Amino acid sequence: MPDSQLDRSHQTRRGALRALLADAELDALLVTNLHNIRYLTGFTGSNAALLVHADGEERTVFCTDRRYATQAETQVPDLEHVLERATAPALVARAAEQRSAHGVLGFESNHVTVDTFETLAQLASGIELRPTPGLTEHLRTVKDATEIEALRMACAAADRALADLIEHGGVRAGWTERQVARELENLMLDHGSEGPSFATIVAAGANSAIPHHRPTDAVLADGDFVKLDFGAIIDGYHSDMTRTLVIGRPAAWQRDLYNLVMTAQSAGVTSARAGEKVSDVDEAARGVIERAGYGDEFLHGLGHGVGLDVHEAPSLAKTGVGTLSAGMTVTVEPGVYLAGRGGVRIEDVVVVGEGDNDVLTLATRDLVTV
Repeated sequence: MPDSQLDRSHQTRRGALRALLADAELDALLVTNLHNIRYLTGFTGSNAALLVHADGEERTVFCTDRRYATQAETQVPDLEHVLERATAPALVARAAEQRSAHGVLGFESNHVTVDTFETLAQLASGIELRPTPGLTEHLRTVKDATEIEALRMACAAADRALADLIEHGGVRAGWTERQVARELENLMLDHGSEGPSFATIVAAGANSAIPHHRPTDAVLADGDFVKLDFGAIIDGYHSDMTRTLVIGRPAAWQRDLYNLVMTAQSAGVTSARAGEKVSDVDEAARGVIERAGYGDEFLHGLGHGVGLDVHEAPSLAKTGVGTLSAGMTVTVEPGVYLAGRGGVRIEDVVVVGEGDNDVLTLATRDLVTV
């Protein structure tokens, strides 16, 4: 995609943020979370801050340090730059010098430490620092076309890696969980991933009943469930998928458990539509499992938003608040975990639609035996 088109998307996002600043009666917002900065500017370095002014682009200022001067010129060509190592203090000091334009300065209180806040407060002479958590994250819940394409590519990289893993016998009796995890992560790299979305989960046998089991030297054996939870990253956007396989011939209880989770997952995917309460989407899948008598073995929420963070708003859970909007991208991942025996989770990334939604993870949801 041409840089000019990317620049316009970042300008559009900053414009949407300025509307929120006006609603919150803020003169400006100090953005310090690096994922929020990337969302608003395109900058991918490790040290930056952004001062977004409610009045317009001409007062919006980007700050990084000299290590990233050249990178910033390329990635953030449309904003004024300040080069200082202590990025957030530099921008607050600048705002204090222009106090008539920055009477109320919001900051990301969900990301700023107490020590950093005390430093900023000492510099904020004549202006009010106001905690304003989650403003940019609120915008990030609804993805634009650029973001959805990156997510689609990240999901495709994970899909292809899983297909290669199975085709080449990478899940088989005698291998360890760690070996399978390493092979799967290497295959995602081969298919263009910038790295794993998170520490890959490979859980075999009884370990598959542990929702977030970390791979060990446990050896895969005939008859095991093998739960694979993994994701790729493309252009900073994360995929997140879970598939549960069986080595050899599945037992009747394994087929029954798998079919139950697949039915629940299908109900959740179907329910994840614009206008639905997030708690109702959770209930659509959870109710299937509860009616089968396994409600106590569904140990987590149904899903979460996914984007620049692998876990972000909204939360699909019993206690979740709010409704889904078109363009939100969420996981749908019911699971049933039978301690000491094994567990099943099936997870897909879904783009919420007004009518039918768009499932980005395309690997089969049928029970695969290897």
